[in-house]
Amino acid sequence: MATLTALVELKNDYLELEKCLVVAPKRVAEDTWPNELRKWDHLRDLSFVEVRGTPAQRKEALEKQADIYIITRDLVAWLVNYLGLDWSFNIVVLDELSSFKSHQSQRFKKLRTVRPRIDRIIGLTGTPAPNGYMDLWSQLFLLDQGKRLGRTITEFRRKYFHAFLRPTYTDYQIREGAQKEIDEKIRDICLSMKARDYLSMEEPVYIIREAEMDKKEWKLYKQMEKEALIELDDENVVFALSAAAVSNKLLQLANGAIYDENKKAIEVHDKKLEMLEELIDEAQGEPVLVFYSYRSDVERIRSRIPDIRVLDTEKDIADWNAGKIPVMVAHPASAGHGLNLQQGGSIIIWFGLP
Repeated sequence: MATLTALVELKNDYLELEKCLVVAPKRVAEDTWPNELRKWDHLRDLSFVEVRGTPAQRKEALEKQADIYIITRDLVAWLVNYLGLDWSFNIVVLDELSSFKSHQSQRFKKLRTVRPRIDRIIGLTGTPAPNGYMDLWSQLFLLDQGKRLGRTITEFRRKYFHAFLRPTYTDYQIREGAQKEIDEKIRDICLSMKARDYLSMEEPVYIIREAEMDKKEWKLYKQMEKEALIELDDENVVFALSAAAVSNKLLQLANGAIYDENKKAIEVHDKKLEMLEELIDEAQGEPVLVFYSYRSDVERIRSRIPDIRVLDTEKDIADWNAGKIPVMVAHPASAGHGLNLQQGGSIIIWFGLP
């Protein structure tokens, strides 16, 4: 809404808005942006078109006259290829700018070719450097075409990082003092806001409920932890090839089902399912959002609670916010980028450890 408010001002007060392109993750593009445009009275001056569907439907949408054209980020390469020299979006909003953090990705390379034709770019993200400051270069390049951090990734690396040659790759570590220097260079075009400084919200109430495995299940858990291999029965042996894989298998065991080498989920216990049923009963009819970790979790939850809804479509979001879904399950990764789910309920259960 803040970005759209700025676009209203750019249109009415500054006469800068000709055509704006909004690029967002799929669910956010298909649900959040259109709904925000419809929701607020002061945004009714902005007309918009959703560019989606088959190539023919997308081309038809682009022919319509509007202030804002909304597409999913996986269509960026297609759009640049289709429009070519006819690129006419003078303002571009990149919702989840960090999805352009790789300088080798097609979406970055394609958008880079039309960047000189764009007057203003607005990038939105809560995680600008998820893996470190190396992720910043391509994002900042789209904002300023290399004025602050250099015109090439090589120049950026040489100036701010030490390179260490490994057997199969090169490892880069930021130089001492470089982080502060980078912050200083980009501060004039980067606005960072903390929710606690602007929003008055009650602290959530955390309730920890532990589901205890029995001795046999606990023995399997400790064996996997120690030996990276467990034998469930004569036919099922599960093993892990790395420390990370062991950690993943332990999380699966804690949830109650572990995957074998054929990606088949083998149920070990139902302790968490029993606990989940109790928690939903205790909610006394209040809508409950359940976060799951593995696909097997969803199927096992459905076996106990048949009328669950899996978050997948715009209708699921609308029905949840309307209070029509008593239990909805979602993966936190797919629900974590800009979806408005706050109207449907206030109880969240993490089925697996986050």
